Amino acid sequence: MGHAGAIVGGADDTAAAKKRILTECGIAVADSPADMAETLLRIWKK
Repeated sequence: MGHAGAIVGGADDTAAAKKRILTECGIAVADSPADMAETLLRIWKK
């Protein structure tokens, strides 16, 4: 989360773009640390 927004160099280097790419690769991404538990519970139920 923090690192995804740390290095910004272009349109594909934004935190939003990195979150989109990770999600497209099938990786669960929480929008904030407060959402991490809910995200983990959601993917563990699959």
